[in-house]
Amino acid sequence: MTGGLVVCGATSDAGKSWVAAGLCRLLARRGVSVAPFKAQNMALNAAVTADGAEIGHAQWVQAVAAGAEPEAAMNPVLLKPTGERSSQVVVMGQSRGVYSAAEYHDLKLELRGVVLDALADLRRRFDVVVCEGAGGAAEINLLDRDLANLPLAAAAGFPAIVVGDIDRGGVFASLYGTVALLPEDLRRWVRGFVINRFRGDPALLFDGCAELERRCGVPTFGVVPMIEGADLDAEDSLALDRWGTSASAGT
Repeated sequence: MTGGLVVCGATSDAGKSWVAAGLCRLLARRGVSVAPFKAQNMALNAAVTADGAEIGHAQWVQAVAAGAEPEAAMNPVLLKPTGERSSQVVVMGQSRGVYSAAEYHDLKLELRGVVLDALADLRRRFDVVVCEGAGGAAEINLLDRDLANLPLAAAAGFPAIVVGDIDRGGVFASLYGTVALLPEDLRRWVRGFVINRFRGDPALLFDGCAELERRCGVPTFGVVPMIEGADLDAEDSLALDRWGTSASAGT
């Protein structure tokens, strides 16, 4: 079996997609066979693979960054919002119809097997799988049916990092709160943090990062500067609300 990593977010729209894409590109440039993976994606915009499957546009971009052919296994569950409380559910590239939020919540139990099978397939064929989480990593009301974040890391045996958006404010509170809210069996998979969309001198963050490590027991691996105009199509509910069809990636 291959190695891998789960890139989680402290919040929706934290910049997970670009961090995952950057890691895919970095590994590919080092000669590593790498594939992106997002178990469940919510996106208004989809890309179509060579064999006609629909996947999230971000996973298509990540596959290109990885030098891999985009495929349905890279995004086994795609949610395309059709209203405030309903989405078209696309499973392994094919539409399963429109589901209400409550109906989809029940469907997740069935989809967990689909997600794990898709990930296992990629692990057989690639050296590393870079998994992108969905929304915030510590949505404690949804943890029992979370398909994409720390439960996925635990099931796969992958370490996880948590990305926080400092441009929005409160990044240390959001990173600490994410770890503090997780049950111990999931918390232990968090191995570090990434602070995204920083404007200014990273040295100003050193004391905060040191205190965060003291409290959480894991380091901050890096600080990513804000880069205006580096955009991917919006995913996650917050990005869809704020930006329509485009969200600032800031990485």
